[in-house]
Amino acid sequence: MDLIEGMLARRTTNGPFRPDPVSREHQHLLMRVAQAAPSHFNSQPWRFVLIENPATIQEIARISGESMTELIDAGIFFERYRRYFRFTEREMDERRDGIHIDHLPGPLKPFTKQVFSDAGIKLMRQLGVPRKLGEDNRRLVAGSPLLLAVLLDRTEYVPEQLSGFYSVFGMGAAMENIWNAVGVLNMGIQFISTPMEIPRQWQAIQTLLRVPDDLALMAVYRLGYLPEGEKRPTIDWSSRHRKRLEQFVSRDTCDVPERDA
Repeated sequence: MDLIEGMLARRTTNGPFRPDPVSREHQHLLMRVAQAAPSHFNSQPWRFVLIENPATIQEIARISGESMTELIDAGIFFERYRRYFRFTEREMDERRDGIHIDHLPGPLKPFTKQVFSDAGIKLMRQLGVPRKLGEDNRRLVAGSPLLLAVLLDRTEYVPEQLSGFYSVFGMGAAMENIWNAVGVLNMGIQFISTPMEIPRQWQAIQTLLRVPDDLALMAVYRLGYLPEGEKRPTIDWSSRHRKRLEQFVSRDTCDVPERDA
């Protein structure tokens, strides 16, 4: 039951970590729980890079912050993901998915529902919000004591073949094991996603990490120990709602929704 309760309590850390280094013992434990994940024919296609070098972390932080600023300023981020944004508890409770934008800079609060419209993005540019969000993002990554790069072996990860699906499935299982384990260690984890949105920035990280041709860089995460109080970023959200059973589970056939007890 402790395991199940821990899985149900799983969350993403949007705020900063303590500056304390992540112990080598905990780093290796996270690698072992990843290693315990299932993979097709026990192929174990995942590879990991544990990043503690301050210069490397600072450079990835710079790339991440620049990427965030560029995405927000151009409106690309909101165009791609607008369908996931919710602005009221009522809307969140009805849909049970997406993210509730519940933390905004003061000048933007009167325009909550319009903030991600074209006019809202123009106002954000005038207020310097893209640069502020980029700096927030840079600081979060730069203040993380540990980054984790996740890669796949290209002999297994061939996207146009079924092995590509099997490899991604195995990687997802390995990362979910890590995600569940960090909570037990009083740690947090967050996906560093913005560089992936801009190909040249993603290539810059691959070059920085010296990724060889036989490996594919799939994701980068930031990890660290959780502080007592959590300071929220300039624009933040909550995403604790989950769909009701009848919204994602069927019985026997796809047209019979499963009813919650």
